[in-house]
Amino acid sequence: MDDCIFCRIAAGSVPSTKIYEDDTVFAFLDIAPVSDGHTLVVPKSHFEYIHDCPAELLGEVCSRIGRIAGAVQRGVGADGYNVLCNNGRAAGQLVGHLHFHIIPRRSGDGVFDKWLSFKYPPAKAERIAQLIRKAM
Repeated sequence: MDDCIFCRIAAGSVPSTKIYEDDTVFAFLDIAPVSDGHTLVVPKSHFEYIHDCPAELLGEVCSRIGRIAGAVQRGVGADGYNVLCNNGRAAGQLVGHLHFHIIPRRSGDGVFDKWLSFKYPPAKAERIAQLIRKAM
């Protein structure tokens, strides 16, 4: 798609700091990193959401993430890493092209220190599960 920045980056028409490329996947450093080595992994084909991407292609993309993530961790000497995929603006997706973040982490770095969680009241979890199963 001509108006998609990630499609243009993967096609080479917009400069990026490339980490990895093959016929299916392009990986490059994020221009607004959360930590040193923050890498984005994108399919070269345009899909906005993870649920829009054909299973075979999604499998191919995901099969490369482990190798890339391991290299990112070793390359920057991180203690660990997060792999994130934001879907939709409400989830923090700023570019409408499926992408995975590999975010190198160091112990005590303060990234994602606050994870808001809660407990379901009795029976609510099963009601929600039923809705999700029905939507499958």
